[in-house]
Amino acid sequence: MLFLKLSEVPVKMAGTWKNLSIGLSLPICNILKELNFEEPTPVQSACIPLFMKNKDVAAEAVTGSGKTLAFLIPILEMLHKKEPLSKHEVGAIIITPTRELACQIYEVLSEFLKKFPGMTSALIIGGKDQDEMIEALKKNGGHIIIATPGRLEAMLEKNINQCNLAGRVKSLEVLVLDEADMLLDMGFETSINTILRYLPKQRRTGLFSATQTDEVEKLIRAGLRNPVRINVKEKKSAEDVVDQRTPSSLQNLYMIVDSDEKLNQLVNFIQCHRKEKVMVFFSTCAGVEYFSKCLQAILKNHQVLSIHGKLKQKRNKIMEKFRKLESGLLICTDVMARGIDIPDVNWVIQYDPPKSAESFVHRCGRTARIGNIGTALVFLLPAEETYVKFIEINQKVYLRPLIKKDDVNNYLPKLQNLALKDRAIFEKGARAYVSFVQSYIKHECSMIFRVKLLDFGKLATGFGLLKIPKMPELKGKVLENFQPTEVELSEIPYRDKTREKIRKQNIAKGIESSKKKQKSRPPRSVAWSDKKNQKDKKKDRKDGKTKNKKRKLEKSVEVDEDNDDDDLEQDFKMLKKLKKGKVSVEQFDKEFMDLSDGE
Repeated sequence: MLFLKLSEVPVKMAGTWKNLSIGLSLPICNILKELNFEEPTPVQSACIPLFMKNKDVAAEAVTGSGKTLAFLIPILEMLHKKEPLSKHEVGAIIITPTRELACQIYEVLSEFLKKFPGMTSALIIGGKDQDEMIEALKKNGGHIIIATPGRLEAMLEKNINQCNLAGRVKSLEVLVLDEADMLLDMGFETSINTILRYLPKQRRTGLFSATQTDEVEKLIRAGLRNPVRINVKEKKSAEDVVDQRTPSSLQNLYMIVDSDEKLNQLVNFIQCHRKEKVMVFFSTCAGVEYFSKCLQAILKNHQVLSIHGKLKQKRNKIMEKFRKLESGLLICTDVMARGIDIPDVNWVIQYDPPKSAESFVHRCGRTARIGNIGTALVFLLPAEETYVKFIEINQKVYLRPLIKKDDVNNYLPKLQNLALKDRAIFEKGARAYVSFVQSYIKHECSMIFRVKLLDFGKLATGFGLLKIPKMPELKGKVLENFQPTEVELSEIPYRDKTREKIRKQNIAKGIESSKKKQKSRPPRSVAWSDKKNQKDKKKDRKDGKTKNKKRKLEKSVEVDEDNDDDDLEQDFKMLKKLKKGKVSVEQFDKEFMDLSDGE
């Protein structure tokens, strides 16, 4: 395995583009100069020459180390130097786990293709109109395709609108799997194996990832031929190389804070860093929905944006808006944790610790990219402090304490006032609380994040709730440190006049839509821990019914067979009596007819 040392400032250790021992074409050199990429990073210095020498590459490097250019430059060089492809041929495919990352790579590639007028690219991702993508591919071609695995698999397997993508990829030169570990974590292994069956064996393959898991090793063995393994590690001193998963220019901090103090500490922190870009990670989509609304109301003069997985179509526009801001706040889930490059992010705050240790590293990696300085902060409850040691051992990330401020303002009454004025906020708060508890119960590191030690009362206070929802997960729990409001909750109106009008009409009719009830009354939800037991019981009942029906059917068949045997035996006896003269013909006929009528 090839090990490279990553310096304190990576770009200063890698030399110049001329030292790569390959002759970069003039258009690429010009673009690199225009984009201020004066020197290659270590991962680029290692990967580009190997790719150009027709080697398969499996590269592991810390997040923000410049992996995108490490595969884009050799792709462009190889396609530029070989015989020109026809309009309907595909020379390279880049597969990424998320549409945001695919769009980001597509934008970077577009800058280079301005100098290569004969080369085209295509974006094949979910969330976009499939017919439009197919028409663009048929009209403009796509020598370099950037795709998400699900949509690419569908277009290869189905000859949609005579696109014949499976036929186009027969001339493929390069395949790149970016963020390979995330591709597998998101369950794309089957899709990737299907895609590989359509691609030619004689190709160059690159696999890029921030972490190498056992699943990634399997993928390397399946899709790469004798790959050169590149592991770019952090350098702390001139002598020591450590397996640190975050850039050395990133400072990692943690703050011990109670559930009912977290929001106040967050608001105080943001107000102290008004002129900086900050990303705040929550564990659930409902949490992002609720707290983004609350922070928008509290931080009125601050730009507050939000992104989570359920937004689908709006995510790219929001991300582009945040990219262009000089300062602002982005509230998000882990959909923004991998591969997304947003310039000049100064702080990453993990309001909720992530479900996996790998996600912790990837969240932190949204700042301190390509040698820039950045800081990451994670909020931990007093009972979760051992998580600091766990991250140090598991991910080689060293956290320093940041003492919480004692003289911060209390914004929790503000949250309650928002809920009292708008039923939508009240409902969002209840859903956020329920989803957080369910997420906490399912945390991968359950030995540290123990639900038994969670103070549900303080948690509800920290969410600014008016009342704690009646959840199955809270059955038998002691709910202290929470003062419920005396307001009649059914009288809280929607600020949206249309929604409020509909609600009043339903009340007047004496009915509530089942959908409305489900949204506003979380207690009807079933504890996730009980769902599997319910499914198993339902399956057992179904299997039992099937077995009973089968048993009854077999029994009925046996009875019918027994009856048939009895009838035959009686007929045989009567025939013997007739032959011996013990009964007359008239008696035999009468008895035989009686038996026939009985059937």
